[in-house]
Amino acid sequence: MRSESLNGVKVFAPVSRNDLIDFAFANHSLLVAVNAEKILHATEQTRSIINRNVGYPDGIGAIMGLKKKGLEDLVKIPGCELWLDIIRGHYRDKTFYLVGASDEVIAQTVKKLQLEFPGIRIVGYRNGYLVDDLDRQALIDDIASKKPNVVFVAMGSPRQELLMEEMQNRHAAVYQGLGGSFDVYTGQVQRAPAWWVRHHLEWLYRLIKEPVRIKRQIHLVRFLFLLQFNRF
Repeated sequence: MRSESLNGVKVFAPVSRNDLIDFAFANHSLLVAVNAEKILHATEQTRSIINRNVGYPDGIGAIMGLKKKGLEDLVKIPGCELWLDIIRGHYRDKTFYLVGASDEVIAQTVKKLQLEFPGIRIVGYRNGYLVDDLDRQALIDDIASKKPNVVFVAMGSPRQELLMEEMQNRHAAVYQGLGGSFDVYTGQVQRAPAWWVRHHLEWLYRLIKEPVRIKRQIHLVRFLFLLQFNRF
């Protein structure tokens, strides 16, 4: 699968969601969402994490950057949709393990998945609050014991990626970091309506709803400026 470097961040350029999913299963990949903020504010640590794994274009900024590099025929893949695409295509023949959010939210997530995907095999789940190294090790041991085909971890970056790498060292599987996707899936957090998402204006919808985000959105202007003048 094609890829390009943006500010030292390697971003893959799948031609479809299935292209990315098939690649992930074939290579036991750890999938990392990449957007304009992660590209612009990349540090030595975050670059290294993404570049060791499979960074995919989660935001329109990453898509614009890849196109600026000359790549065409590629798609934006929101992480909050990708994990459900993985389940939708493979819930009959793969097993799943879920980590993240609160006890209440993860329980609601599992219940909703079982209703939406009858017969789904969820071999384990737990909240995203690891109290100490023993708790962390117990989770990794459980993953290694139950050997799921797919592991979703919703804890925020880079914490979730570092944890998934430890899991990957013990058990090869497809891993995806989800941030707050369980909260979105269960309705605890409202995503932008479909029209805004379809027209790549989800960032604007969130800004209207949360004006305090203006400080973060200003950085997107800087990203576009640097991109326009080939500074990446």
